[in-house]
Amino acid sequence: MNVYAIFADHVREAVAALVAEGLITRDLDLSRVVVEPPRDASHGDLATNAAMVLAKEAGLKPRELADHIAARLRAVAGVTRVDVAGPGFINIALDPGFWPQVLAAVLRQGLEFGRSGFGAGEAVNVEYVSANPTGPMHVGHCRGAVFGDALARLLDFAGFAVTKEYYINDAGAQVDVLARSAFLRYREALGEAVGEVPEGLYPGDYLVPVGQALAAAHGPALKAMAEAQWLPLVRAFAIDAMMVMIREDLEALGICFDVFFSERSLSTGAVDRVGATIEALRASGEVYEGRLPPPKGAPIEDWEDREQTLFRSTDFGDDVDRPLKKSDGSYTYFAGDIAYHKDKVDRGFLKMIDVWGADHGGYVKRMQAAVKAVSAGRAALDVELIQLVRLFRAGEPVRMSKRAGSFVTLREVVDEVGRDAVRFMMLFRKNDAPLDFDLAKVIEQSRENPVYYVQYAHARTKSILRNAAEEFPDLPMEAGAFADAPLARLDDEGEIAVLRRLSAWPRLVEQAAAAREPHRISFFLHELAGEFHGHWNRGKDLPHLRFIMENDRELTSARLALVHGVAMVLASGLKVLGVEAVDEMT
Repeated sequence: MNVYAIFADHVREAVAALVAEGLITRDLDLSRVVVEPPRDASHGDLATNAAMVLAKEAGLKPRELADHIAARLRAVAGVTRVDVAGPGFINIALDPGFWPQVLAAVLRQGLEFGRSGFGAGEAVNVEYVSANPTGPMHVGHCRGAVFGDALARLLDFAGFAVTKEYYINDAGAQVDVLARSAFLRYREALGEAVGEVPEGLYPGDYLVPVGQALAAAHGPALKAMAEAQWLPLVRAFAIDAMMVMIREDLEALGICFDVFFSERSLSTGAVDRVGATIEALRASGEVYEGRLPPPKGAPIEDWEDREQTLFRSTDFGDDVDRPLKKSDGSYTYFAGDIAYHKDKVDRGFLKMIDVWGADHGGYVKRMQAAVKAVSAGRAALDVELIQLVRLFRAGEPVRMSKRAGSFVTLREVVDEVGRDAVRFMMLFRKNDAPLDFDLAKVIEQSRENPVYYVQYAHARTKSILRNAAEEFPDLPMEAGAFADAPLARLDDEGEIAVLRRLSAWPRLVEQAAAAREPHRISFFLHELAGEFHGHWNRGKDLPHLRFIMENDRELTSARLALVHGVAMVLASGLKVLGVEAVDEMT
């Protein structure tokens, strides 16, 4: 039950009535009409911009149109007051008895309350993490991983058909460095003294077991080979080992993927798909041989003063055309990325979301241009940039990991503070803002710790229900059993405030999905937890507001229905975030 959608329909019906009566002589574009909470709660429960956005098209003054719409809204069941404010905003107040309808819907739908058809089953590919398979994931990867996973869960809950994808960057020079680093550890495993890891190789201890596994699999045979022979063997072996480790790290964070796509697969095998993509773009006029002009101002990293193969990205809004081949004839990273996104289009994805680190911001325009080109304008790429995470412990910066050699690993953070704290706190700030993550603060049991505050609210609902079961052992405690409770008795201002907050959940889901902002879910849950904790505290001082009234079974049933509703929405939102809704706090 989406209250805001219901009243948006009422507004549209009011406008349709004005058209039918001849007051408005043309059909209007109603797509910009919204119903939302008013900025000032004293103005009512709902507000609409209908008159403001429709007046010009309708040929009326905004205030005049607002008066006509307001007159019809006053006849809607449950409406107690409709006011026109300022130049034409319409504020709507509802009877307190309206809100229990929302609670009944929550109790009947359970965890499905708020699930939306907003996405209409549209296929969307969400690609995230996509870290180079050269070592364990670090805390910076962690934020992008959590964001991407929560966004995929949110889009699924909002009605999209979501595919979660990991792009394995296994075709660049970095995997050759990985192979040479693993080969060094292989020699070490065979008893050779290798000394300090040479500069340019990966120094982390995580490659020691890879070297040992290579020695167990091949014995000394690899040492007798030339590098050209052992390099592809060791590279494939090391990449597989790294991907096993990466998958295990991601699973510790509660993240799994539908698709793991190998970059190397694009240019190996029977068909060179990168070359084929370039030639297809050449045939359609988007690729040509030419020279790039010298850069103006800041240097462009891929500029070379030579005849080269270029993609006309300026035709699609980019700042400069982009090279597709290096001077040695090999493909640029961009060429591979174009072929990869073309593969997504070929698989039926016309809506794509890539989650990248903020340092890739300069790459966005060219990639969006490429997606337009390979799809003939049918597909759209949305890129979400993830800002850095700064790691602290009790206010002090955390030192680098001995295991990784140069950074703090994702797994170390998860093992120290737990999956739930990591996931919730990574989503308690917008993705494009830097995040300070304090390992000590995120496990504090205090209201200052958002994840504890929200989980404790859910645990408190379960504690209330357990206590109620002891006080009323014959009262069915399943949520659905309370849908027919006397919910009209929920008339205290604190109870109504909680009901209003619950009613906002379906709208919030659609808004967060449309904006690609899963942090809105964590904010909402924190606000709902605050409303619930606040009302519970009022009951400590005012016994008549307590959830369990020993001498009033009906009122207890109504209030337990409210407790169930809070528990359901908290659990639903936490599930979207990938965080456990705990029943007890230890």
